[in-house]
Amino acid sequence: MTSFDYQPRTRIVFGPGRIETLGELASELGARRAVVVSDPGVIAAGHTAKGIAALERAGIETHLFDGVHENPTTDNVEAGAKFARRYDPEVLIGLGGGSSMDCCKGINFVFSNGGEVKDYWGVGKALRAMLPMIAVPTTAGTGSETQSFALISDAKTHVKMACGDKKASCRIAVLDPELTVTQPPRVTALTGIDAVSHALETFVTSRRNPVSLAFSRESWRLLAGNFARVLENPEDLAARGSMLLGASFAGLAIENSMLGAAHALANPLTSTFDVPHGQAVGVMLPHVIRFNAAAVEEQYHDLLHESQNGSPLPKLEGGVDGLADFVGALLTKASLATTLRSLGVDPLRLPHLATQAAKQWTAGFNPRPVRDEELLELYQQAY
Repeated sequence: MTSFDYQPRTRIVFGPGRIETLGELASELGARRAVVVSDPGVIAAGHTAKGIAALERAGIETHLFDGVHENPTTDNVEAGAKFARRYDPEVLIGLGGGSSMDCCKGINFVFSNGGEVKDYWGVGKALRAMLPMIAVPTTAGTGSETQSFALISDAKTHVKMACGDKKASCRIAVLDPELTVTQPPRVTALTGIDAVSHALETFVTSRRNPVSLAFSRESWRLLAGNFARVLENPEDLAARGSMLLGASFAGLAIENSMLGAAHALANPLTSTFDVPHGQAVGVMLPHVIRFNAAAVEEQYHDLLHESQNGSPLPKLEGGVDGLADFVGALLTKASLATTLRSLGVDPLRLPHLATQAAKQWTAGFNPRPVRDEELLELYQQAY
């Protein structure tokens, strides 16, 4: 019997056109002043303006902070906190991809509790209440909208800091699939494979429990069954909706289960060789699946049972190898690299990468224990 403590903290509002309700939702939280945190690409696509218009229709004074970059840094958060102090908002809104939502959470930590972002590196470091937040994701990837963690990179060392606190959970997540249609194909590919990895890793971690398994299983069904569809037809709104909902469910799974070795292996690739996160996780995931099978083959088979009845998911009879091959095929279909060699990773640096991977927090939740030696072997297999 597995113990767990699950408390739903984020209201999920899902459906096409739901961004138009953003003002009403913010009003329900009692807010009259808002700061919207967004990035230049989302602003250029017109999504931010649509959200601001909805807020202003509800009579909410709105100010835009646009200083968000991919993999938000401590500098981005400090600039955003300074911006927030100028306008003293009553609600913060992260409108964009995972970077915008994580930056929004980071701003909230510093604005509400003072100090610097690094003061909140870890879990439960915020001592005071935080402003209510609304997340409006424009990508189907990180699932940040349903998590209480913000990933912020140190601007000097480039180390990714996971800052987690239940008070940092968004009050509302607005999931509008129409906002994801404008994603460039590469963004769809990178965020999609990241979301798929979340479903697969959370299903087998050492912290898995009945709540996380329910979210992992449904997110896998939604994501793996629709990823190829959005790659083939980016305008398929039903498939886009399934990806967006699947990514959010995977975020809920992470919140209740955590991640594993694929993410531990990915982070050093991003910090050392600037490999995009989704690409880094994707290239390692098939090898981690095969490695973990020695400990959780039964769990993988349980997940494969979701693939029956004409589903496009991998078939049960293919076993764990079929599951790993399915992920590899998704990478190829998404025009993503399947080897570290093709990403320009220096083979002489693999031992160093393995040492760094062993220090990653998520390595401790992998269902099969991993040390430097095992992680180095996984890098070598992916090379």
